[in-house]
Amino acid sequence: MSFPMDGCPSKLRHGVICAWVVHYTVLFLFLTRCKGQSHMVGPSQPTVAKIGADIMLPCHLEPVVDVTDQTIEWTRPDLNPRFVHVLRDGVELKTKKYWSYVGRTSVSMDKLRHGDISLKLYKVKLSDTGTYRCFIPTLKIESTVELVVGAVSSLTISFLRCENGLVLQCESAGWYPEPEVSWLDGEGHVLSAGPTETVRGPDDLYIVSSRVTVDKRHSNSFTCRVQQNHINQTRETHVQVPEDFFNAPSSVGPVAIGSAVVFMLILAVIFAVWKWRRKHNSQSVKTFSSTELSSLSKDRRETLPIMAESMDIKDLDATKTSLDAKLKDVMEEFKDIEGLFNFLTDQKKNVHDQMHRIALQLHDVEMGRDGIISVVEEKGKQKEEKSVNYEKETQNEEQCSDARTNLETTKRELRRSMQDKDTFLRSIFCGVIIVRERCKLLDISKNQIKKQLEEIEEQRNEIQSKLTSET
Repeated sequence: MSFPMDGCPSKLRHGVICAWVVHYTVLFLFLTRCKGQSHMVGPSQPTVAKIGADIMLPCHLEPVVDVTDQTIEWTRPDLNPRFVHVLRDGVELKTKKYWSYVGRTSVSMDKLRHGDISLKLYKVKLSDTGTYRCFIPTLKIESTVELVVGAVSSLTISFLRCENGLVLQCESAGWYPEPEVSWLDGEGHVLSAGPTETVRGPDDLYIVSSRVTVDKRHSNSFTCRVQQNHINQTRETHVQVPEDFFNAPSSVGPVAIGSAVVFMLILAVIFAVWKWRRKHNSQSVKTFSSTELSSLSKDRRETLPIMAESMDIKDLDATKTSLDAKLKDVMEEFKDIEGLFNFLTDQKKNVHDQMHRIALQLHDVEMGRDGIISVVEEKGKQKEEKSVNYEKETQNEEQCSDARTNLETTKRELRRSMQDKDTFLRSIFCGVIIVRERCKLLDISKNQIKKQLEEIEEQRNEIQSKLTSET
Protein backbone atom coordinates (compact mmCIF):
# COMPACT_ATOMS: atom_id res chain seq x y z
CA MET A 1 0.00 0.00 0.00
CA SER A 2 1.44 3.32 -0.97
CA PHE A 3 1.05 6.51 0.93
CA PRO A 4 0.95 9.91 -0.63
CA MET A 5 3.62 12.39 0.30
CA ASP A 6 1.09 14.45 2.20
CA GLY A 7 -0.49 11.48 3.92
CA CYS A 8 -1.00 10.87 7.64
CA PRO A 9 2.20 8.94 8.28
CA SER A 10 4.29 11.83 6.91
CA LYS A 11 2.43 14.29 9.11
CA LEU A 12 2.95 12.06 12.13
CA ARG A 13 6.69 11.82 11.47
CA HIS A 14 6.88 15.59 11.09
CA GLY A 15 5.03 16.11 14.40
CA VAL A 16 7.39 13.79 16.27
CA ILE A 17 10.42 15.65 14.97
CA CYS A 18 8.89 18.99 16.00
CA ALA A 19 8.11 17.64 19.45
CA TRP A 20 11.71 16.50 19.91
CA VAL A 21 13.04 19.88 18.79
CA VAL A 22 10.72 21.73 21.17
CA HIS A 23 11.60 19.39 24.05
CA TYR A 24 15.36 19.80 23.72
CA THR A 25 15.04 23.52 23.12
CA VAL A 26 13.06 23.95 26.34
CA LEU A 27 15.51 21.72 28.20
CA PHE A 28 18.48 23.70 26.90
CA LEU A 29 16.87 27.00 27.83
CA PHE A 30 15.99 25.67 31.28
CA LEU A 31 19.53 24.49 31.95
CA THR A 32 20.98 27.71 30.60
CA ARG A 33 18.66 29.77 32.78
CA CYS A 34 19.48 27.69 35.86
CA LYS A 35 23.15 28.19 35.21
CA GLY A 36 22.62 31.91 34.77
CA GLN A 37 20.80 32.15 38.09
CA SER A 38 23.91 31.16 40.06
CA HIS A 39 25.18 34.29 41.71
CA MET A 40 27.60 35.20 44.45
CA VAL A 41 26.31 36.42 47.80
CA GLY A 42 28.31 38.48 50.27
CA PRO A 43 27.50 40.38 53.47
CA SER A 44 25.40 43.54 53.24
CA GLN A 45 27.25 45.12 56.18
CA PRO A 46 31.00 45.54 56.81
CA THR A 47 32.71 42.69 58.62
CA VAL A 48 34.31 43.87 61.88
CA ALA A 49 37.38 42.21 63.40
CA LYS A 50 39.65 42.95 66.34
CA ILE A 51 43.42 43.08 65.99
CA GLY A 52 44.94 39.64 66.56
CA ALA A 53 41.67 37.75 66.07
CA ASP A 54 40.74 35.22 63.35
CA ILE A 55 37.92 36.29 61.03
CA MET A 56 35.86 34.76 58.22
CA LEU A 57 35.15 36.87 55.12
CA PRO A 58 31.82 35.36 53.94
CA CYS A 59 31.09 34.61 50.28
CA HIS A 60 28.99 31.80 48.75
CA LEU A 61 27.04 30.82 45.65
CA GLU A 62 23.27 30.56 45.31
CA PRO A 63 22.05 28.12 44.22
CA VAL A 64 24.80 25.82 45.49
CA VAL A 65 27.40 24.84 42.89
CA ASP A 66 30.49 22.66 43.36
CA VAL A 67 33.46 24.93 42.54
CA THR A 68 36.34 22.71 43.62
CA ASP A 69 37.59 22.59 40.00
CA GLN A 70 37.25 26.35 39.48
CA THR A 71 39.79 29.15 39.87
CA ILE A 72 38.99 31.18 42.99
CA GLU A 73 40.45 34.66 43.47
CA TRP A 74 40.39 36.77 46.63
CA THR A 75 41.92 40.18 45.93
CA ARG A 76 42.31 43.70 47.29
CA PRO A 77 42.32 46.31 44.51
CA ASP A 78 44.45 48.74 46.55
CA LEU A 79 47.39 46.31 46.79
CA ASN A 80 50.15 45.49 44.33
CA PRO A 81 50.08 42.61 43.69
CA ARG A 82 46.39 42.58 44.52
CA PHE A 83 46.05 38.85 45.24
CA VAL A 84 45.22 37.77 48.80
CA HIS A 85 44.40 34.11 48.10
CA VAL A 86 44.25 32.30 44.74
CA LEU A 87 43.10 28.70 44.21
CA ARG A 88 43.37 26.80 40.93
CA ASP A 89 42.03 23.23 40.81
CA GLY A 90 42.22 23.09 44.60
CA VAL A 91 45.88 24.22 44.78
CA GLU A 92 46.89 27.60 46.21
CA LEU A 93 49.12 29.76 44.00
CA LYS A 94 51.35 31.29 46.64
CA THR A 95 53.67 33.07 44.21
CA LYS A 96 50.92 35.54 43.31
CA LYS A 97 50.14 36.40 46.93
CA TYR A 98 50.72 39.76 48.56
CA TRP A 99 53.52 39.30 51.09
CA SER A 100 51.65 40.32 54.28
CA TYR A 101 49.03 37.58 53.76
CA VAL A 102 51.49 34.71 53.44
CA GLY A 103 50.54 31.96 55.91
CA ARG A 104 47.43 33.84 57.12
CA THR A 105 44.66 32.78 54.72
CA SER A 106 42.78 29.59 53.86
CA VAL A 107 39.70 28.36 51.99
CA SER A 108 37.95 25.13 52.99
CA MET A 109 37.87 22.49 50.24
CA ASP A 110 34.86 20.81 51.86
CA LYS A 111 32.92 24.07 51.76
CA LEU A 112 33.86 24.63 48.11
CA ARG A 113 31.82 21.53 47.22
CA HIS A 114 28.79 23.34 48.61
CA GLY A 115 29.47 26.68 46.93
CA ASP A 116 31.00 28.32 50.01
CA ILE A 117 34.22 30.13 49.09
CA SER A 118 34.56 32.16 52.30
CA LEU A 119 38.09 33.25 53.17
CA LYS A 120 39.53 32.58 56.64
CA LEU A 121 41.95 35.32 57.71
CA TYR A 122 44.19 34.61 60.71
CA LYS A 123 45.77 37.04 63.20
CA VAL A 124 44.13 40.14 61.77
CA LYS A 125 46.34 43.22 61.44
CA LEU A 126 45.43 46.87 61.30
CA SER A 127 46.72 46.96 57.71
CA ASP A 128 44.12 44.33 56.72
CA THR A 129 41.42 47.02 56.69
CA GLY A 130 39.98 47.36 53.19
CA THR A 131 37.62 46.04 50.52
CA TYR A 132 38.09 42.41 49.42
CA ARG A 133 36.87 41.02 46.09
CA CYS A 134 35.71 37.42 45.75
CA PHE A 135 35.82 36.36 42.09
CA ILE A 136 35.39 33.22 39.91
CA PRO A 137 36.78 34.09 36.42
CA THR A 138 35.15 31.21 34.51
CA LEU A 139 31.67 32.02 35.84
CA LYS A 140 32.31 35.78 35.67
CA ILE A 141 30.62 36.36 39.02
CA GLU A 142 31.97 38.33 41.96
CA SER A 143 31.15 39.89 45.33
CA THR A 144 32.88 42.26 47.73
CA VAL A 145 33.45 42.22 51.47
CA GLU A 146 34.47 45.29 53.46
CA LEU A 147 36.68 44.49 56.44
CA VAL A 148 36.93 47.00 59.28
CA VAL A 149 39.71 46.27 61.77
CA GLY A 150 39.44 47.76 65.23
CA ALA A 151 41.22 47.74 68.56
CA VAL A 152 39.85 48.39 72.03
CA SER A 153 41.50 48.79 75.41
CA SER A 154 40.76 49.18 79.10
CA LEU A 155 40.35 52.54 80.87
CA THR A 156 41.94 54.13 83.91
CA ILE A 157 40.57 57.01 85.98
CA SER A 158 42.61 59.19 88.27
CA PHE A 159 41.62 62.32 90.21
CA LEU A 160 43.38 65.46 91.30
CA ARG A 161 42.27 68.32 93.55
CA CYS A 162 42.54 71.87 92.27
CA GLU A 163 41.23 75.30 93.22
CA ASN A 164 38.09 74.90 91.10
CA GLY A 165 37.16 71.48 92.46
CA LEU A 166 38.08 67.87 91.82
CA VAL A 167 39.48 66.98 88.38
CA LEU A 168 38.89 63.46 87.05
CA GLN A 169 41.05 62.21 84.20
CA CYS A 170 40.20 59.20 82.04
CA GLU A 171 42.84 57.60 79.83
CA SER A 172 42.89 54.68 77.43
CA ALA A 173 45.66 53.56 75.07
CA GLY A 174 45.28 51.17 72.14
CA TRP A 175 42.14 52.12 70.14
CA TYR A 176 41.37 52.04 66.45
CA PRO A 177 39.61 53.81 64.79
CA GLU A 178 39.73 56.97 66.91
CA PRO A 179 37.08 56.68 69.68
CA GLU A 180 34.89 59.20 71.49
CA VAL A 181 35.09 59.85 75.25
CA SER A 182 32.21 60.98 77.47
CA TRP A 183 31.54 61.37 81.21
CA LEU A 184 28.43 60.42 83.19
CA ASP A 185 27.40 61.07 86.78
CA GLY A 186 25.79 58.55 89.13
CA GLU A 187 22.34 59.22 87.65
CA GLY A 188 23.52 58.67 84.06
CA HIS A 189 23.55 62.34 83.08
CA VAL A 190 26.23 63.44 80.63
CA LEU A 191 28.80 65.81 82.17
CA SER A 192 30.35 68.74 80.37
CA ALA A 193 34.04 67.94 79.85
CA GLY A 194 36.92 69.57 78.04
CA PRO A 195 38.06 68.53 74.55
CA THR A 196 39.44 65.00 74.24
CA GLU A 197 43.21 64.83 73.79
CA THR A 198 44.22 62.32 71.12
CA VAL A 199 47.69 61.01 70.29
CA ARG A 200 48.53 58.36 67.69
CA GLY A 201 51.28 56.03 68.85
CA PRO A 202 54.03 54.34 66.82
CA ASP A 203 51.76 51.30 66.40
CA ASP A 204 49.15 53.60 64.72
CA LEU A 205 46.74 53.02 67.63
CA TYR A 206 45.10 55.96 69.38
CA ILE A 207 45.72 57.14 72.94
CA VAL A 208 42.83 59.23 74.26
CA SER A 209 42.51 61.30 77.41
CA SER A 210 39.67 63.41 78.80
CA ARG A 211 39.28 65.57 81.92
CA VAL A 212 36.22 66.80 83.74
CA THR A 213 35.87 69.00 86.84
CA VAL A 214 33.24 67.75 89.29
CA ASP A 215 31.76 68.88 92.58
CA LYS A 216 30.31 66.94 95.49
CA ARG A 217 27.14 65.01 94.62
CA HIS A 218 24.72 62.65 96.25
CA SER A 219 26.52 59.46 95.25
CA ASN A 220 29.96 60.84 94.26
CA SER A 221 29.93 58.17 91.53
CA PHE A 222 31.24 58.94 88.06
CA THR A 223 31.65 56.95 84.83
CA CYS A 224 34.06 57.34 81.92
CA ARG A 225 32.80 55.88 78.65
CA VAL A 226 34.94 55.31 75.54
CA GLN A 227 33.12 54.13 72.44
CA GLN A 228 33.82 53.47 68.77
CA ASN A 229 30.64 53.35 66.70
CA HIS A 230 32.27 52.00 63.51
CA ILE A 231 33.24 48.76 65.25
CA ASN A 232 30.35 48.89 67.73
CA GLN A 233 32.60 48.72 70.77
CA THR A 234 32.17 50.48 74.13
CA ARG A 235 34.24 50.36 77.31
CA GLU A 236 33.27 51.91 80.66
CA THR A 237 34.88 52.27 84.03
CA HIS A 238 33.35 53.64 87.24
CA VAL A 239 34.90 55.47 90.17
CA GLN A 240 33.53 56.24 93.61
CA VAL A 241 35.24 59.38 94.92
CA PRO A 242 35.72 59.44 98.73
CA GLU A 243 34.00 62.38 100.39
CA ASP A 244 37.27 63.52 102.00
CA PHE A 245 38.63 64.31 98.53
CA PHE A 246 36.13 67.15 98.27
CA ASN A 247 36.83 68.46 101.80
CA ALA A 248 40.62 68.06 102.01
CA PRO A 249 42.64 71.31 102.23
CA SER A 250 44.60 72.45 99.20
CA SER A 251 47.75 73.52 101.10
CA VAL A 252 50.86 71.40 100.77
CA GLY A 253 53.77 70.91 103.09
CA PRO A 254 57.50 71.12 102.40
CA VAL A 255 57.79 67.33 102.14
CA ALA A 256 55.21 67.27 99.34
CA ILE A 257 56.97 70.08 97.51
CA GLY A 258 60.25 68.21 97.89
CA SER A 259 58.74 65.07 96.38
CA ALA A 260 57.41 67.03 93.44
CA VAL A 261 60.76 68.74 92.87
CA VAL A 262 62.61 65.41 92.93
CA PHE A 263 60.19 63.86 90.47
CA MET A 264 60.41 66.83 88.11
CA LEU A 265 64.22 66.68 88.30
CA ILE A 266 64.05 63.06 87.18
CA LEU A 267 61.86 64.07 84.25
CA ALA A 268 64.25 66.90 83.41
CA VAL A 269 67.20 64.49 83.29
CA ILE A 270 65.29 62.09 81.03
CA PHE A 271 64.30 64.83 78.62
CA ALA A 272 67.85 66.22 78.65
CA VAL A 273 69.10 62.83 77.48
CA TRP A 274 66.48 62.78 74.71
CA LYS A 275 67.40 66.30 73.68
CA TRP A 276 71.03 65.26 73.39
CA ARG A 277 70.01 62.27 71.29
CA ARG A 278 67.97 64.45 68.95
CA LYS A 279 70.83 66.90 68.60
CA HIS A 280 73.23 64.06 67.87
CA ASN A 281 70.85 62.60 65.28
CA SER A 282 70.29 65.97 63.63
CA GLN A 283 74.08 66.37 63.18
CA SER A 284 74.47 62.96 61.58
CA VAL A 285 71.32 63.09 59.43
CA LYS A 286 70.37 66.00 57.23
CA THR A 287 66.68 66.70 56.62
CA PHE A 288 65.43 68.08 53.34
CA SER A 289 62.59 70.45 52.77
CA SER A 290 59.95 70.00 50.11
CA THR A 291 61.44 72.96 48.25
CA GLU A 292 64.83 71.25 48.07
CA LEU A 293 63.28 68.00 46.94
CA SER A 294 61.30 69.72 44.21
CA SER A 295 64.36 71.57 42.89
CA LEU A 296 64.78 68.80 40.36
CA SER A 297 61.52 69.69 38.66
CA LYS A 298 60.23 67.92 35.63
CA ASP A 299 60.80 70.92 33.35
CA ARG A 300 64.40 71.22 34.48
CA ARG A 301 65.17 67.54 34.10
CA GLU A 302 63.91 67.56 30.51
CA THR A 303 66.71 69.98 29.62
CA LEU A 304 69.50 67.97 31.25
CA PRO A 305 71.68 65.43 29.44
CA ILE A 306 71.73 61.77 30.40
CA MET A 307 74.83 62.20 32.58
CA ALA A 308 73.09 64.88 34.63
CA GLU A 309 70.03 62.65 34.98
CA SER A 310 72.23 59.89 36.40
CA MET A 311 73.72 62.31 38.89
CA ASP A 312 70.21 63.38 39.92
CA ILE A 313 69.29 59.77 40.67
CA LYS A 314 72.40 59.41 42.82
CA ASP A 315 71.51 62.60 44.71
CA LEU A 316 67.96 61.38 45.27
CA ASP A 317 69.20 58.00 46.48
CA ALA A 318 71.53 59.71 48.93
CA THR A 319 68.69 61.89 50.15
CA LYS A 320 66.44 58.85 50.53
CA THR A 321 69.10 57.05 52.58
CA SER A 322 69.40 60.04 54.90
CA LEU A 323 65.65 60.34 55.32
CA ASP A 324 65.33 56.60 56.00
CA ALA A 325 67.88 56.98 58.79
CA LYS A 326 66.01 59.99 60.16
CA LEU A 327 62.73 58.09 60.09
CA LYS A 328 64.36 55.22 61.96
CA ASP A 329 65.58 57.64 64.65
CA VAL A 330 62.10 59.14 64.98
CA MET A 331 60.53 55.70 65.41
CA GLU A 332 63.14 54.77 68.05
CA GLU A 333 62.38 57.94 69.97
CA PHE A 334 58.69 57.08 69.61
CA LYS A 335 59.42 53.82 71.43
CA ASP A 336 61.35 55.66 74.16
CA ILE A 337 58.48 58.12 74.62
CA GLU A 338 56.01 55.25 74.74
CA GLY A 339 58.10 53.59 77.46
CA LEU A 340 58.12 56.78 79.52
CA PHE A 341 54.39 57.21 79.02
CA ASN A 342 53.78 53.68 80.29
CA PHE A 343 56.04 54.39 83.29
CA LEU A 344 54.13 57.57 84.14
CA THR A 345 50.82 55.77 83.70
CA ASP A 346 51.91 53.03 86.12
CA GLN A 347 53.13 55.60 88.63
CA LYS A 348 49.86 57.50 88.38
CA LYS A 349 47.87 54.32 88.98
CA ASN A 350 50.03 53.43 92.00
CA VAL A 351 49.62 56.91 93.51
CA HIS A 352 45.89 56.81 92.85
CA ASP A 353 45.61 53.45 94.65
CA GLN A 354 47.61 54.78 97.59
CA MET A 355 45.39 57.85 97.84
CA HIS A 356 42.33 55.61 97.82
CA ARG A 357 43.72 53.53 100.69
CA ILE A 358 44.56 56.70 102.64
CA ALA A 359 41.01 57.95 102.11
CA LEU A 360 39.66 54.70 103.54
CA GLN A 361 41.97 55.02 106.55
CA LEU A 362 40.80 58.59 107.09
CA HIS A 363 37.24 57.34 107.04
CA ASP A 364 38.08 54.71 109.70
CA VAL A 365 39.78 57.35 111.85
CA GLU A 366 36.74 59.61 111.60
CA MET A 367 34.50 56.73 112.63
CA GLY A 368 36.77 55.93 115.59
CA ARG A 369 36.81 59.56 116.71
CA ASP A 370 33.02 59.77 116.48
CA GLY A 371 32.80 56.60 118.57
CA ILE A 372 35.02 58.08 121.30
CA ILE A 373 32.99 61.30 121.33
CA SER A 374 29.80 59.27 121.76
CA VAL A 375 31.34 57.36 124.69
CA VAL A 376 32.49 60.58 126.37
CA GLU A 377 29.06 62.13 125.97
CA GLU A 378 27.39 59.05 127.44
CA LYS A 379 29.76 59.05 130.41
CA GLY A 380 29.04 62.74 130.93
CA LYS A 381 25.34 62.03 131.21
CA GLN A 382 25.97 59.23 133.73
CA LYS A 383 28.22 61.52 135.76
CA GLU A 384 25.52 64.14 135.97
CA GLU A 385 23.16 61.47 137.31
CA LYS A 386 25.80 60.50 139.92
CA SER A 387 25.53 56.84 139.01
CA VAL A 388 29.21 56.11 138.37
CA ASN A 389 32.39 55.55 140.34
CA TYR A 390 34.25 58.88 140.10
CA GLU A 391 37.73 57.36 140.42
CA LYS A 392 37.09 54.79 137.69
CA GLU A 393 35.35 57.35 135.52
CA THR A 394 38.33 59.70 135.74
CA GLN A 395 40.58 56.89 134.56
CA ASN A 396 38.24 56.14 131.65
CA GLU A 397 38.14 59.79 130.66
CA GLU A 398 41.93 59.91 130.57
CA GLN A 399 42.01 56.81 128.35
CA CYS A 400 39.42 58.29 126.02
CA SER A 401 41.37 61.52 125.88
CA ASP A 402 44.59 59.68 125.03
CA ALA A 403 42.83 57.62 122.36
CA ARG A 404 41.27 60.75 120.87
CA THR A 405 44.66 62.48 120.81
CA ASN A 406 46.21 59.49 119.06
CA LEU A 407 43.44 59.47 116.47
CA GLU A 408 43.87 63.18 115.84
CA THR A 409 47.60 62.64 115.37
CA THR A 410 46.95 59.77 112.99
CA LYS A 411 44.49 61.89 111.09
CA ARG A 412 46.99 64.73 110.66
CA GLU A 413 49.63 62.27 109.44
CA LEU A 414 47.20 60.74 106.96
CA ARG A 415 46.17 64.16 105.66
CA ARG A 416 49.83 65.12 105.27
CA SER A 417 50.45 61.88 103.39
CA MET A 418 47.42 62.60 101.22
CA GLN A 419 48.83 66.04 100.42
CA ASP A 420 52.18 64.47 99.50
CA LYS A 421 50.51 62.03 97.15
CA ASP A 422 48.36 64.80 95.72
CA THR A 423 51.38 66.93 94.86
CA PHE A 424 53.22 63.92 93.47
CA LEU A 425 50.20 63.19 91.28
CA ARG A 426 50.29 66.77 89.98
CA SER A 427 53.92 66.22 88.95
CA ILE A 428 52.96 63.05 87.11
CA PHE A 429 50.22 64.92 85.29
CA CYS A 430 52.78 67.48 84.17
CA GLY A 431 55.04 64.70 82.90
CA VAL A 432 52.18 63.08 80.98
CA ILE A 433 51.33 66.39 79.31
CA ILE A 434 54.97 66.88 78.25
CA VAL A 435 55.14 63.35 76.86
CA ARG A 436 51.91 63.82 74.91
CA GLU A 437 53.17 67.03 73.35
CA ARG A 438 56.38 65.29 72.32
CA CYS A 439 54.35 62.45 70.77
CA LYS A 440 52.41 64.96 68.68
CA LEU A 441 55.64 66.58 67.42
CA LEU A 442 57.13 63.18 66.59
CA ASP A 443 53.99 62.21 64.71
CA ILE A 444 54.21 65.41 62.63
CA SER A 445 57.89 64.76 61.93
CA LYS A 446 57.16 61.15 60.93
CA ASN A 447 54.46 62.21 58.46
CA GLN A 448 56.69 64.90 56.95
CA ILE A 449 59.54 62.45 56.39
CA LYS A 450 57.19 59.89 54.80
CA LYS A 451 55.83 62.57 52.47
CA GLN A 452 59.36 63.57 51.45
CA LEU A 453 60.24 59.93 50.77
CA GLU A 454 57.17 59.63 48.51
CA GLU A 455 58.22 62.75 46.60
CA ILE A 456 61.73 61.36 46.14
CA GLU A 457 60.34 58.08 44.84
CA GLU A 458 58.12 59.91 42.32
CA GLN A 459 61.00 62.06 41.08
CA ARG A 460 63.28 59.05 40.82
CA ASN A 461 60.70 57.13 38.77
CA GLU A 462 60.27 60.07 36.41
CA ILE A 463 64.04 60.36 35.85
CA GLN A 464 64.38 56.62 35.39
CA SER A 465 61.58 56.60 32.81
CA LYS A 466 63.26 59.43 30.88
CA LEU A 467 66.60 57.60 30.92
CA THR A 468 64.96 54.44 29.64
CA SER A 469 63.18 56.24 26.81
CA GLU A 470 66.37 58.05 25.71
CA THR A 471 68.46 54.91 25.66
